[in-house]
Amino acid sequence: MLQTLSLRDFVIVDQLELDFSSGFTVLTGETGAGKSILLDALSLVLGERADSSQIREGCNRAEISALFRIDQLQIQHFNQWLDEQGFPIEDEGQSLLLKRTVEANGRSRAFINGSVATLVQLREAGDQLVDIHGQHAHQLLLKGGAQRELLDRHANHLELAAEVSQLFKTLNESRRKLEQAENAGQDIERERERLEWQLEELTELSPQDGEWPSIQSEHARLANGAKIISGCQEAIDALSDADNSVESTLSKASANMSALAEHDSALCDISQALESAQIQIDEAVHSLNRYLQKLDLDPGRLSEVEERMQALHGAARKYRIEANELPKLLLDTSERLEALTASQNIEALREKVKQEELAYLKQAKILTQKRNKAALDLGKQVTTAMQDLSMAGGQLEIALLPLAEGGTHGLEQIEFLVAGHTGSTPRSLAKVASGGELARISLAISVITSKASFTPTLIFDEVDAGIGGAVAETVGKLLRQLGESHQILCVTHLPQVAAQGNHHLKVSKSQAGDKTLSQVSPLGRSERVEEVARMLGGTTITGTTRRHARELLEQH
Repeated sequence: MLQTLSLRDFVIVDQLELDFSSGFTVLTGETGAGKSILLDALSLVLGERADSSQIREGCNRAEISALFRIDQLQIQHFNQWLDEQGFPIEDEGQSLLLKRTVEANGRSRAFINGSVATLVQLREAGDQLVDIHGQHAHQLLLKGGAQRELLDRHANHLELAAEVSQLFKTLNESRRKLEQAENAGQDIERERERLEWQLEELTELSPQDGEWPSIQSEHARLANGAKIISGCQEAIDALSDADNSVESTLSKASANMSALAEHDSALCDISQALESAQIQIDEAVHSLNRYLQKLDLDPGRLSEVEERMQALHGAARKYRIEANELPKLLLDTSERLEALTASQNIEALREKVKQEELAYLKQAKILTQKRNKAALDLGKQVTTAMQDLSMAGGQLEIALLPLAEGGTHGLEQIEFLVAGHTGSTPRSLAKVASGGELARISLAISVITSKASFTPTLIFDEVDAGIGGAVAETVGKLLRQLGESHQILCVTHLPQVAAQGNHHLKVSKSQAGDKTLSQVSPLGRSERVEEVARMLGGTTITGTTRRHARELLEQH
């Protein structure tokens, strides 16, 4: 639910931090006081388009933030979504902070839990938290997808709908593969023959991982055998065997320095360094001798290596790759041929499509039956509610429009149809319902589907437009009833609705020098009497209007 809404330099609000409670909250105030400003601010922080004109005059930036308390049933879902999107999780997932800033140059920035977000991410989060119903606000009820989900959720078969959706996606992919196989024809056959020939040649060559650098190294050693032997022998002679070898010269120098170190300790480190050098020279001589003893420079092996290098190099040049890439080419060729052969098994693909069609149709028909039953039930309930909402004779029908070959969401398209009065033909809700009618129909549907509703906070912007008296009383009762399972915020001009709120916020404006500012104040009992009396009697409040206001409040 919405816990706190904070505004800074937004339209005619300099600074405001407003706390909200659960249940049914009403917002009232004189025309022009700025009631719509709160909804505009909330819409902005939920991802609506920003405009620099929303910045308070004389300021450079507007800021709006909304803190939501996440319901226990939603915590796991939101934590998963936040993690997938790369946002931090605050308060163990129990809180979610959305923020929006608008600059004077028209640029805006969005944040989720303090991290920069895109408007798409902001809207995605907002759609799961708040649904705004009203004559001028974006409404989920006008979207075909939302109508379908509302019906499926009301009937408690979202899991079946998800299963049907997955079955259709699987079927669609198999149909695509079958179509590709049937259209491929001779081109695919030629490609298959080419891959078979290539695989046979590469298999016979049998290139191994790491073989090319290894064989290059061996060839360099074999091809320069005489040079290697000569060089190693010369090094041994210079280090050890010659009359003035490094080893004998170093031995004399080391013995001399060792004797001198007995007279001056400062020479000890030098003496030890010479002794260490003697040891390293000795080890180098032994290593060279061992290397020459093990050295195998078979001329026949050199011929074999050169022949292998030529074969690998020739294949690499033919396939226009590096020689060390031949093992990967062999593996890729084998996998491509296997996949191509499988994809060309047209009869197997046709059978697969047939079985998947049967599986899809079986579940989709079950879904259709359930939707038909739920559509009749929900349509009747909403129609009944409409009679008490200044829409006497009106009715709501939920049509299931068949799709020739089915689709991701089943064998039909869901469309809400409404008839505004007796005798009129039901037509698309988006086309025939006026703003006020649409809002009241939304209200009726929201109450009826409240147990299955997926949005915790519902906002109704002047849903009472064009009604009064007993109908207004009914609207107030419906909203109060809905407030038992949701957080309800309602902007209203009707005292019959305002009197039934669990909480009451009054929006007013005042002058600060040459500037107009808007304030929002929570009302206590006596203050509510005055506000409801104002709504009843206009500018002149009498004892009679106060008494009437008190009676309205006492009834609830």
